[in-house]
Amino acid sequence: MIEVLGSSLATFLIFTCVMMGWIAFMTGRAIANTWRPRWQVVPYGILLGVANRFFVFALFGGPLLSLSGWLIGTAIMIAVGFASYREKQAYKMVSQYPWLYERSGPFDWRDRKHEAA
Repeated sequence: MIEVLGSSLATFLIFTCVMMGWIAFMTGRAIANTWRPRWQVVPYGILLGVANRFFVFALFGGPLLSLSGWLIGTAIMIAVGFASYREKQAYKMVSQYPWLYERSGPFDWRDRKHEAA
């Protein structure tokens, strides 16, 4: 498991998924909050993946150059970043344009149906 994840399972779950996942979550929200395009989640996710590998190496003694560990961690952070981006974008569309849109789930909105008078 250490060879695939680049760290122990506990380190991967607690540090990579929870702590770095929280940072990826907040990054996605910040990108959406400033109305920047969604593709910007990818370069930030890659940088978070690099930072994650360094912290696992420096704090927990994991291998620094673990390609599979970096790819798995980076994929998780990009996925979390995209999900939080979309959730925040849906919230902003509905809260800033309530006469046009209504929520249709945690990640989506739809046109508000206007009744004819």
